[in-house]
Amino acid sequence: MLFYPINFTDSQTPQITAQSVLVMDVDSAVALYAKNENDHFLPASTVKMMTALVALEQYQLDEILKVNKTNGFGQDMELVEGEEISVNNLLYGLLVSSANDAALVLAQNYPGGKTAFVARMNQKAQELHLENTYFANPTGLDTDEEDEFLADFSYTTALDLVHLSRWALKNETFKQMVAIPQITVTDVSGRFKHQLYNINALLTSLTGTKGVKTGWTEQAGECLVSLVERHGRGIVTVVLGSQDRFGETTKLIEWAFANHQWKDISPSI
Repeated sequence: MLFYPINFTDSQTPQITAQSVLVMDVDSAVALYAKNENDHFLPASTVKMMTALVALEQYQLDEILKVNKTNGFGQDMELVEGEEISVNNLLYGLLVSSANDAALVLAQNYPGGKTAFVARMNQKAQELHLENTYFANPTGLDTDEEDEFLADFSYTTALDLVHLSRWALKNETFKQMVAIPQITVTDVSGRFKHQLYNINALLTSLTGTKGVKTGWTEQAGECLVSLVERHGRGIVTVVLGSQDRFGETTKLIEWAFANHQWKDISPSI
């Protein structure tokens, strides 16, 4: 059977500030609403979905990595230079608290280092047919500590982020981690403890939320990729350049479920 979402009310979508939006049914890949979904925007930390995928294909979860010097710029999990920590716990830092230092440690320990890691991110983007996406780094940062634009920065589209998230959620480790509101992890010795809190406020406020990834920089604005499942149906939303990513995602989700019914449109024989 092929179930497709049908708008049975012809209700208009809520008024929102996001510059780019896509609301898509997970199973059918039907877009319920789209706005500038193919235009390039700064992705901020939503790039960490790809950072996680590259790390998951390269490392074993119990593999131990050593923390080199990190600059501590932006969101981090307060890793300490010389600390030894598992890939599993670094991924928690990356996906739960959106830690830039975790992203850098995963990239620096990759064969060939950070440059090779980012090259693999872009190669994988091509493999997944993310034709309007480019990754400049594993963090999603677009400015330096002086708030000056980096010479090279990432870009993507709402459509590519939907496809990336749908692919990433097929990985059970990724799917489990992005749905965790908070967790405490340690280094291998137990000496260093890292309390991680998920920035995604919808995990505790919007029924059926299963993740996926937040993002914010001054230049990118508020970004959010979200998965909500209700009554056996899943909807992925992307908002980029929003002034209220959680409130606007909530409005879009409630509109989608309130105004759509899933119908079997398989041809009769």
